[in-house]
Amino acid sequence: MTFDEFRSSAPAEPKDLGAPLLALWQDAAGNWEAAHRHVQDDTSAEGAWVHAYLHRKEGDDSNAGYWYARAGKPRFSGTLEAEWEEIARALLSA
Repeated sequence: MTFDEFRSSAPAEPKDLGAPLLALWQDAAGNWEAAHRHVQDDTSAEGAWVHAYLHRKEGDDSNAGYWYARAGKPRFSGTLEAEWEEIARALLSA
């Protein structure tokens, strides 16, 4: 799936995607809680990266910092939109 296909896949949740991408999709659809549920028990570095983004979006910087460390990623300093796109593009190309 390309980034453009992923971004425009609403209203139906895309099939055959892992938890981190489903979380990003739910977040873009305005469902933070559903997004968080997708990555809450995901132990992958990718899941931790999305988890960090979600807590940053929530405004919980200390929790976000924990998840960035778990993901092995630096704290993102740009906009939330730019971070969402960076993560989505990286995960779709993996």
